[in-house]
Amino acid sequence: MSGHSKWATTKHKKAVIDAKRGKLFAKLIKNIEVAARTGGGDPAGNPTLFDAIQKAKKSSVPNDNIDRAVKRGSGDEAGGAQYETIMYEGYGPNGVAMLIECLTDNRNRAAMEVRTALTRNNGTLADPGSVAYLFSRKGQVIVPTTGTDEDALMEATLEAGAEEIENVGEVFEIISEATDVVAVRTALQDAGIDYDSAEAVWMPSMKVELDVDGARKMLRLIDALEDCDDVQNVYANMDASDEVLEAAAAE
Repeated sequence: MSGHSKWATTKHKKAVIDAKRGKLFAKLIKNIEVAARTGGGDPAGNPTLFDAIQKAKKSSVPNDNIDRAVKRGSGDEAGGAQYETIMYEGYGPNGVAMLIECLTDNRNRAAMEVRTALTRNNGTLADPGSVAYLFSRKGQVIVPTTGTDEDALMEATLEAGAEEIENVGEVFEIISEATDVVAVRTALQDAGIDYDSAEAVWMPSMKVELDVDGARKMLRLIDALEDCDDVQNVYANMDASDEVLEAAAAE
């Protein structure tokens, strides 16, 4: 398994832990609200909302919470906040490039939280544009490996736009152009293949290999950023071997 695969598996397991802590719930609910406000409250006509709901359900967010978020976002229920997306760029230890995606109703609070998390964990904010060029917008569909045949997965998704299918242990990671993610997801549904999430993400075009100390510091920094209420996603161009990541996560 490559370092990239191990990192993807680590992120997947971390998402499960975050869900148990309840931290992930608030972020998923926020995504649903924003998707409903942007494209309407009908998932059938709003693919972004459909995918946000699917991801929330797969993370065990209660249906009542999901329904209320849709209603708040679409204006059918009071209490929805006016969230905006802000992307911060930064550097972690060893020059690792980072994109930090925030969804917030308070720009000043978001900026302070991100800056504080970076400063306290060997990171720095970067000037706009100095990091973003190292990342490309891609579609990512996550499919559980249990009960899924890789050949069937390829057959179902290649014509829909899948560029790469990688077995990362507990899940398959299907990469496509960001504009093809709905087509890939739909192809899976048509083939009767279960999936965990489908969304557009930022993927690095080049990576920085880390040793145990560097990986440990990066994981600590990512944890600190993801603990911020306004931070939705953290993307980093770090890479490390299986052994390095296991050693870093164990300490």
